[in-house]
Amino acid sequence: MTSPFSYEGKRVVVTGGYSGVGAALVELLAELGAAHITVLDIKEPTGAAQKFVQTDLNDPASVDAAIAAITADGPVDVLFNNAGVAGTLPAPVVFGINYLGLRRLTEALVDNGTLRAGGAIVNTASIAGFGWAPHLEDIKALIAIEGWDEAQAELAGREVDAYSYSKEIVQVYTMHYAKTAAAKGLRVNSICPSPIDTPLLPDFRKTMSDKVIDWNVSQGNGRLATGRDVALGLAFLGAEASGFINGVNINLDGGFNASLTVGNVDFSGLA
Repeated sequence: MTSPFSYEGKRVVVTGGYSGVGAALVELLAELGAAHITVLDIKEPTGAAQKFVQTDLNDPASVDAAIAAITADGPVDVLFNNAGVAGTLPAPVVFGINYLGLRRLTEALVDNGTLRAGGAIVNTASIAGFGWAPHLEDIKALIAIEGWDEAQAELAGREVDAYSYSKEIVQVYTMHYAKTAAAKGLRVNSICPSPIDTPLLPDFRKTMSDKVIDWNVSQGNGRLATGRDVALGLAFLGAEASGFINGVNINLDGGFNASLTVGNVDFSGLA
């Protein structure tokens, strides 16, 4: 009997598969028996992927070329929207890669039927996006804007932290797109990690400070997440084992948000 966690016979696409979480995910999917893994990234990975498509997720033309390349290869079972950048880059780049490129790729592969019924879309969000609720109506208005340039113009007028806000958008978009996905026989969910021990960590320490990062770790389970920790959560959401989960943002944070919600967090470390 095939395990509900298996990827045997499945074709998957992973964005941001060159390093960090993406590289760990590619290796894990290969362990789980994935038949074909396509990686989209700026840099070519050295891992277990069968195909690499050089892609700049901040460039609509580059995203469209990747869509064409994926579609030409035939049906896909799972799309992992894993690529992301920190707030050390200009805000339009952060929004482009973390949200607009993710959305353009997802909707094209759903609309043209490349993502086949029974499959899944899995987004890598962040616990940094936990503050979406007060901004829900503004984010819904943004999501209603379909054009890339129009959305960037709207975002340019908002005084927000680009990284955190981009991840708020991803969390809301995950919930927003769940109904559309379900109508196509698909599902969409996200993993929201706490700080991860990857090559991007120094960038997050620059933008968020060592104090905040270390405090967050201390109020979770006492260690940074690893790329494999996050990859395991992503793989679960793409597998049959999570087949009735749709529109959910799952915190992968060692219990940080649970403690925050019930008032068990010690804020003295931020003093």
